[in-house]
Amino acid sequence: MYLFVGSLCKVRSVNFSKLSAGFDNNVAASSNYRRIQRFIAEVELPMKWISQLIFSLLPQKDSLVLVLDRTNWKLGEKNINILMLGVSYKNVAFPLMFRMLDKRGNSHTSERIALVQDFIDWFGKDCIDSLVADREFVGKNWLAFLNENNIRYHIRIRNNFKVFCPKRQKEIKAWHLFNSLKAGQMKDYHKIMKIQGQYCYLSGMKTLKSNKLDFCIIVSFNKPEESLEKYRQRWQIETLFRGLKSSGFNLGNTHVTHLDRLEKLILLVMVAFVWCYKIGDFIDSEIKPIKIKKHGNRAISIFKYGLDYLSRVLISKCNYLNINYLKFLSCT
Repeated sequence: MYLFVGSLCKVRSVNFSKLSAGFDNNVAASSNYRRIQRFIAEVELPMKWISQLIFSLLPQKDSLVLVLDRTNWKLGEKNINILMLGVSYKNVAFPLMFRMLDKRGNSHTSERIALVQDFIDWFGKDCIDSLVADREFVGKNWLAFLNENNIRYHIRIRNNFKVFCPKRQKEIKAWHLFNSLKAGQMKDYHKIMKIQGQYCYLSGMKTLKSNKLDFCIIVSFNKPEESLEKYRQRWQIETLFRGLKSSGFNLGNTHVTHLDRLEKLILLVMVAFVWCYKIGDFIDSEIKPIKIKKHGNRAISIFKYGLDYLSRVLISKCNYLNINYLKFLSCT
């Protein structure tokens, strides 16, 4: 695992040929290539082990905002579809666990429930502050599961989603509740509503994009006044996906299509991602802060900051900041 993850941070690719050349040993690249193949095909690597490792590396382990989302790409005729559960931290979501979906399109309620149930079984429910997700993640049984388990959530719904108003005793489209708002204005609807048989609260904001009116409507278990602030953390999982793929380890370039083997590969990439992020976060906060550009954004992401430094250390052995980079993967 160390050889694999170390090489991954050097070559920034999941391509086995590139990885085999980056192993820190005196063995021929062809031998390393076969070693990688055997590891991915034969070695047992339970997701629970990696999830527990990453959870132990979290800077805080309570009041966690869980982020649920899906990413996919196509490899030849094969659809790679991943349902990911992460933990919001600063500007990113730490990857924690996932499900490989052997199909195209959206996840099923049972798949979402199984993923969240794994989190509860492994880490408990008391550490969860709330769960945030986008418009794909709605449904009667899904909301019922969250309600029955008292898991707070802030989930965006479609503008035309049907909402039952107990006071009016009729169904209306969600956007009607927020149509009187001005662009950029938000409203917390404190009267309890009913969506697909489940009681909940609604919050919304009227937006103007490219001179076109739109709405951001959030369904919540309780505390609707927190919904939009919490929901904004959902975008952090997009930063994670970019790090796993185009701006980091190029996961989409893998030729592994067997789901069990691909799962192992993703687990190793997750470890590499967390390692780089923690190093970048430490350098940014303790040694050399990332420059802030005129528009207010960072010149480089924290993850990329850590990846660039770790890659240089592993390749050149030049640890000019004198960081004990291995400690960032230590649970002690």
